Amino acid sequence: MAQGGVVVDRDQFSCSICLEVLKDPVTIPCGHSYCSACVQNYWDQDEYLGVFLCPQCRQSFSPRPVLARSTLLAKVVEKLRESGLQEAPELLSQSPAEADDVECDVCIGRKNKAVSSCLVCLASYCELHVLPHHQGAVFAKHKLVCASRNLQQTLCPRHSKLLEVYCRTDKLLICSLCLTDQHKGHDSVLVEAEVQQQQRQVSELKQQAQLWIQQREKEAQDVNQAIYALTCSSRGASEASDSTFAELTRTLEVKRFEVRELIKAQAAVAVSQAKQLLERIHKEVAEVKKKEAELDKLSQTDDTVLFLQRYQSLGSLAPAAPMPPFTFDPSPSFDPVVRAVSEFKGLLEEISQDGFVSVYERVKEVAIVTSQNPVQMSAVQPGPSGSSPQPQETAAAPLGLDQRPFGLFSPSLSPGAFNFTTGSKVSTGDRRRHMQRRVHPRRK
Repeated sequence: MAQGGVVVDRDQFSCSICLEVLKDPVTIPCGHSYCSACVQNYWDQDEYLGVFLCPQCRQSFSPRPVLARSTLLAKVVEKLRESGLQEAPELLSQSPAEADDVECDVCIGRKNKAVSSCLVCLASYCELHVLPHHQGAVFAKHKLVCASRNLQQTLCPRHSKLLEVYCRTDKLLICSLCLTDQHKGHDSVLVEAEVQQQQRQVSELKQQAQLWIQQREKEAQDVNQAIYALTCSSRGASEASDSTFAELTRTLEVKRFEVRELIKAQAAVAVSQAKQLLERIHKEVAEVKKKEAELDKLSQTDDTVLFLQRYQSLGSLAPAAPMPPFTFDPSPSFDPVVRAVSEFKGLLEEISQDGFVSVYERVKEVAIVTSQNPVQMSAVQPGPSGSSPQPQETAAAPLGLDQRPFGLFSPSLSPGAFNFTTGSKVSTGDRRRHMQRRVHPRRK
């Protein structure tokens, strides 16, 4: 602290016991001073020993010294309190500068940590040495900033004067002398005014960023909901299609069983008819053979009367109920049935082919993100001085899923670039078939 031109260290008026500024100071025989209450409490702990030590030099006293108030020291401390310097003890506390700290340029010996830098003095000060800048009228126009190592960067390299003007024409920091030289007639303002203008622009950009983030978060939430809905829908569609195909498989299995039973039944009917015909043929052949035997026996009879009588009784060789005319296939086959089943297979494949193409197209129509060919949004550029930032627009161009317009805050899609939907897309006109139909011959 500074008082009457004399620099006084705070530690000179601090009690080494409580580490605070002396209160009701007393001086013991060795010459050290303490707060009256502090030293009394300190010695009360050693009362049983009968020997009393100085907390600093460790000199012993016996018997216990009688403490007397230090009038001169008490007046000095009182004067310091009245001067107001004691009301802000935090300004007087010092902390040595570490490796990464800015050092005070005024401290002698070990440097204390600087807390402020003066752009006029181009020096950094600790808490003690910065006090004149706060209290002295001569420093009222000096500008204090946070302690900085780069004070030389605030000077003009040509005139070694403070850079306190901003040239909007050349977008440079200049000094007052540069205004009459290289930057004469340029659009120039004080640095503080330009900082305020750019801070307003930064505030607007921050608001745009917050709105952009909120919109993107809302879109992300919508996308997550759409993904969840689509996942549930796909699971349900898969289960429904599995059930349909399982039912179709069961239907085909039933038809396969029916065809097999039809073939067996038809074969059984045809065999039964053939067996009945064969049995009748065998029966008629047996009857004819019997009459043939009788004729053979008759032909060997010598008695003419008996011959005539027996011949009349034989009658005709033909059976009593003549067999109706019939035709038969010497090599019957179920090959037409096999061909019919094969044609049914081809027809079924053709129908399923067309049906699968339709299903495939319907599956491809389900989408979450659909392009709308939006206008790309480029980075927002600050406008002229006094105006708000203006976004730059480019010509509309079709966007694919692998194309992304560049935005202000990240290279992602601009607002409204896509709609989130789980429905079908608009009709695409003539649909191209992904597979050729198979043509199967038809039986005439």
